[in-house]
Amino acid sequence: MRIIKTPANTYLFFISALGILFFTFLNKIPQYSQMDWIIIFAFSSSILLLNYYTILIPPKGNSLSMDSSIYLASLFLYGLDTTLLVLFIHSIIFTLVQRNIAWWKHLFNFSVYSLMINCAYYVFIFTNGITGPISVNNSLPYLISFCTYFALNLLLVGFFFILAGSENIVAFFKEIIKETAATYIITLVLSLVLVILMKPDELFGLSLFTCIAFLLSLAFKQYFNLYKEISEKANKDFLTGLNNHGYFKEILEKEVTAAKENDQPLCVVIMDIDDFKKYNDLYGHIQGDHLLQEFGTLLKASSDVANYIVARYGGEEFSIIMPNTDRKTAYSFMNELRKKVNDTYYKGVESLPYGCLSFSSGIAECEKETYSISELLNKADQAMYAAKNQGKNLVQIYNGYSEYSVQRSLSLEKELAEAEFQLKIFLSKDVYTYRHSKRVYQYAVDFSRVLNLSVHERKTLILGALIHDIGKIEIPREILNKKGSLDPHEWETMKKHVTYGKDIISTNKKLEDLIPLVELHHERYDGNGYPYGLAGKSIPKLARILCVIDSFDAMTTERPYQKTKTFQEAIAELRYCSGKQFDPQFIEPFIAMIKEFENSGDEQHREVAASIVN
Repeated sequence: MRIIKTPANTYLFFISALGILFFTFLNKIPQYSQMDWIIIFAFSSSILLLNYYTILIPPKGNSLSMDSSIYLASLFLYGLDTTLLVLFIHSIIFTLVQRNIAWWKHLFNFSVYSLMINCAYYVFIFTNGITGPISVNNSLPYLISFCTYFALNLLLVGFFFILAGSENIVAFFKEIIKETAATYIITLVLSLVLVILMKPDELFGLSLFTCIAFLLSLAFKQYFNLYKEISEKANKDFLTGLNNHGYFKEILEKEVTAAKENDQPLCVVIMDIDDFKKYNDLYGHIQGDHLLQEFGTLLKASSDVANYIVARYGGEEFSIIMPNTDRKTAYSFMNELRKKVNDTYYKGVESLPYGCLSFSSGIAECEKETYSISELLNKADQAMYAAKNQGKNLVQIYNGYSEYSVQRSLSLEKELAEAEFQLKIFLSKDVYTYRHSKRVYQYAVDFSRVLNLSVHERKTLILGALIHDIGKIEIPREILNKKGSLDPHEWETMKKHVTYGKDIISTNKKLEDLIPLVELHHERYDGNGYPYGLAGKSIPKLARILCVIDSFDAMTTERPYQKTKTFQEAIAELRYCSGKQFDPQFIEPFIAMIKEFENSGDEQHREVAASIVN
């Protein structure tokens, strides 16, 4: 068989060779008494037993094996040679018992333990540790050798997975340290407990430790199974057995984070069974529940093949998370599923308008600038309602131009008067902010045309521009109107206006699309903004646009704590900060628009240009 050379294979060979060299040249088998051999084989037998009966730890099912506790206890009590012999005997027996495991895995595992045990021992001796019964004087050597043992375990095993290409180096070590830190500490404590138990009677102490570990394994296994059962009940929909709404959102949050970190596509689908109310009215709720169960079963079976995650979103609505899937692939999958549902007979569906069971679904793809899972679900929901409005039994991809999206955008105009009424509060507190908001609003009206935004995006930008500083209502008057620069404490207070604004806007569900603009318009393209330090396209597009507009007006008009820039200075500043504070793609179009205002014969544009210059 020809062995293909890869970094992972080369690493395996190197570590295996190094571990065997350490074992061969640093191990000396002294003359052992009969009792010594009994203890050595007792150690090996205990490791075999406890490797089989590991302790499962909720919630993720991490396992705690006692083998390292026994190796460390042997190291502290009897030294290097005895411990390596225990490792060798255990490895031979384990290889014979587990012949289904590839030989190179056994060899690599043996070599890793050999390196860990050797290094831990020499660190123990170097830090003045003395083998034998437990001693307080050995406290520091115990701790340092323990840390060496497990640091090597993390590095040696971790680098294999990284070289194999299955793990991101930062994410891997971050996750494994978080998941195993408590387990490692328990292992050290248990190794010292074993050393204490073996002091009066070595065999009795080892037997007692093994029995306790065995009983703990059985108890924790029962506890873990009970935990899993209760968790599944809490996370599952009682009728369909699918994930419920709450658990679905929890999974989606993790999947969106992973997709952004790894720059992988991800789509979310929301689907609604067409005319389900009519079906319920005709056949009753019991028959309706049967239909939901059967539909859920079909949906899960199809999604499991593609490794998608399914949930009952609520009522007759269902949802699917599609990791590593772009919108084109998602559309193809959903269309095939729609046809499959149409072709599957369910009792009574011949009475429905299409004469078969059908659903309408909306697809939304996660983008780098997606603000939250609520925004993503909102887009999928809009696309789903667009499919409903187009006659049902359709799959619709969200693209910002759907009919339903337009209808929702137009409804924002009804909120414009209310938002402006709220804004007028500034007239009595901070006339600068009121006038600034009105000017930014006017810029947004014109710039949204230049950028050829969708109706929904345009209305959202315009309304967001009008109320982007609404949070300054909560800032003390003396800070808002202070002459000269703000001190550090005052500036930190001023920066909180974005959070205050988000809280105010969040009380009105109709304005939830504006939250990113209100909260994130001071984020910078280079990641040095506030409140979260987002960078690049992780900042929503409309917030990046508003940042340009807001900053330009702030630079070119009078404000208490900053000197006003001229028209030319402001343009130079925009270009200088392009790619730093601002998204470069919006700078030149905005500058071109401003210059057009200055040269325009239109009265309104001349007034805007004049307000900039003056």
